[in-house]
Amino acid sequence: MGSGVGGVLEPRPPTHFVVVAIDFGTTYSGYAFSFTRDPDSVHMMKKWEGGDPGVQNQKTPTIVLLTPEGVFHSLGFTARDTYHDLDPSDAKRWLYFDKFKMVLHDDQSLNRDTLLEAANGKKVPALQIFSHALRYFRDHALRELTDQAGVPVLEEDVRWVITVPAIWSHPAKQFMRTAAYQAGMGSSSRPEQLLIALEPEAAAIYCRRLRRHQLLPERPQELRTPRYSLGSDSVCSDTETSPIPAIPELDRDTVYGVVDCGGGTVDITVHQMTDRTTGHLKELHKATGGPHGSIGVDAEFERFLETIFGTDFLATFRQQRPAAYVDLMIAFESRKRNASPYRSTPLNIALPFSFIDLYRKYKGKDVEWAIKKQQHLGVRWSSQGMLRVEQETMRQLFLPTLSSITQAIESVLSAPEVGQLQYMFLVGGFAESELLQKHIRDAFGHRVNVIIPQGMGLAILRGAVQFGLDPGVVTVRRSRLTYGVGVLNRYQKGVHPPEKRVVAAGAEWCADVLDRFVVVDESVAVGDVVVRSYTPATPAQSTVILHLYATQRHDAKFVTEEGVERVGTLHLDLGSAPRRHHHAPEGGGRGSPRREITVNMKFGDTEVKASAVDHLTGQCVKANIDFLTL
Repeated sequence: MGSGVGGVLEPRPPTHFVVVAIDFGTTYSGYAFSFTRDPDSVHMMKKWEGGDPGVQNQKTPTIVLLTPEGVFHSLGFTARDTYHDLDPSDAKRWLYFDKFKMVLHDDQSLNRDTLLEAANGKKVPALQIFSHALRYFRDHALRELTDQAGVPVLEEDVRWVITVPAIWSHPAKQFMRTAAYQAGMGSSSRPEQLLIALEPEAAAIYCRRLRRHQLLPERPQELRTPRYSLGSDSVCSDTETSPIPAIPELDRDTVYGVVDCGGGTVDITVHQMTDRTTGHLKELHKATGGPHGSIGVDAEFERFLETIFGTDFLATFRQQRPAAYVDLMIAFESRKRNASPYRSTPLNIALPFSFIDLYRKYKGKDVEWAIKKQQHLGVRWSSQGMLRVEQETMRQLFLPTLSSITQAIESVLSAPEVGQLQYMFLVGGFAESELLQKHIRDAFGHRVNVIIPQGMGLAILRGAVQFGLDPGVVTVRRSRLTYGVGVLNRYQKGVHPPEKRVVAAGAEWCADVLDRFVVVDESVAVGDVVVRSYTPATPAQSTVILHLYATQRHDAKFVTEEGVERVGTLHLDLGSAPRRHHHAPEGGGRGSPRREITVNMKFGDTEVKASAVDHLTGQCVKANIDFLTL
């Protein structure tokens, strides 16, 4: 029997000849692709139009701009620059969205109707914004592929891969899949055409094949204990000052961790190489992490500005001059990237003219007056209209986020199942920060070999393409939660709580029992099937709905216990039974044909999948798991 996903019972043979992976990031996004005939060649997308001077534009900002009428206008640098060039009175009417991916992590009640707030305060369905962004990447990729192939490449010729943080919930993953379907990437009738890849897992797939020349030398010379490669893409010229030690290629049984530091989240995984020839991996520790991405530094900067200029003024500036506020945060972004533990010169951040002008109108004083009052914070005013921030002050803005990352890594390193970690790869856009690199090296360099690959910001993209070419490369994963359904079991006096006793069909039952499919941190192999049989209340029943529950506990017995939450529903569409028995007793008692539905669930993939069969008819049953409707 085929693995039915979202209503499809028999997967079709793959028809794609190219894999396109989209790294949909909190701050920056991009795509890469590879033709199946030449899987070793991974092509990065063409350079994006626009961009910042001195920055390699292999990704584009995850920014969506809608017209005042709510029509999609642009994405990326174009959206940012268009918004910047608008007259302030016009800018208030346009809908500008950035860093919106984090709503999928932060919103505990995520559903199809979740709203996103634009810079001007107006709200739009989140699904609409995500599908706009994905459709842009889809169209951009198809145009580039057609140029490369010399013949039109159609959507059905492509296997699409979208990356998501490993710590995301199943509702968030399903939300991305739903947005992708709306964007024309796969469909509910062709779900196998779209894969959801986990970001740190994709990086782990990339890192397993690294060669020594793909690692960056350490910088600068004066570091006390040279470790393996450190630095960003711009420091390759330092090779002769610190030769790369002979690092063995990852071999069978090698245990290595990946710390994926992105704009919104930090994801940590630990894998073991199980087969050098095939490159197969086994996950040793469930994916962990949290919202410790680089936007945490942005939040600290905003708090810093509030300290200097006042919370009330910052709120007014954000509301009345939304485009200028965006300009200010862009100016900070470039300075944030230049923050270094190896330099002492202050960082200059340009304050927009409208900021200076509005402050004078709002407070009746110049910004210079406010800054002079806070000089003890390591900030000064320059006559060129710049906010001069000391390097030590900038480091303080990083500290809360760096401390959270350190704690997250420590909890993984101290886990017994991890054992002796041999290597720790630092990847993701935030990993380009020299402050972050030094912090991680100082904290963990004496315990594990910290390795930073060249192009660490593109490691996830390259690995996601490899995952699309070979989805079975990770053979074993660890379940992040305990999953199960609520069922009735035969009541056992002295075993089950009296308050759970119910009587149905002349028998005593225990209600609210959590039938666990998989337990938190349990190893689950790809292809492993959890089988359960359910009997409809009556043989004539056409639909069975089972509520799915999840918990971080491994010992939960009832769905009503603390920490057990309802997370989704399993829908079984039985159709009509051959015979209808209106008088059938509850639970399909004696005298009625026993209608048994066998449900097969797979927890070893990046998404939960289900299929089912009706033993009374011998027919496959449409099985669908919905995490977005409770």
